[in-house]
Amino acid sequence: MILARREFLVGAVAVLALPARAAGPVEIGMRGDANGAHVWFDPVGLLVPPGTTVRWKNSDAGNAHTATAYDPTGLDDRPRRIPATASPWDSDYLLPGEEFEVMLTVPGVYDYCCIPHEHAGMVGRIVVGTVPADWHGWPDTGLPAAAVAAFPDAAAIVAQGSVRATGVPA
Repeated sequence: MILARREFLVGAVAVLALPARAAGPVEIGMRGDANGAHVWFDPVGLLVPPGTTVRWKNSDAGNAHTATAYDPTGLDDRPRRIPATASPWDSDYLLPGEEFEVMLTVPGVYDYCCIPHEHAGMVGRIVVGTVPADWHGWPDTGLPAAAVAAFPDAAAIVAQGSVRATGVPA
């Protein structure tokens, strides 16, 4: 079959208009030290393009963890800390070695936590695309002080691509 030049150009433009996707899932580890006293996400801050699948993997032999978006549907008494049109997620409890994936398509800043360890500062932040020009941070109302202190700066995430937690074993 021979395509007319116009048909070819229309098809080529449609292919070029498709959003760029990451080669595969980007992984965030759920970690803990040997005695379970410290828990964290690794990396704690991550920059990804829209359409990226993010995979959380529980690599902590001593604890079950969750990856739960800050949204009142999953965290009743917490403020929404994901873009207005984004869908929230909740992995439920992941035992050691288990994984959970979400595709993030809406640009913006996403905050999430591990429900049983939020009070210990086990939180993370993902920037999808760029930080919106009108974004001045999420409200900290109702969050434990350790969680608020653990969020990496969104500008640092964009500048570095990823941010590792501080004060935790390598």
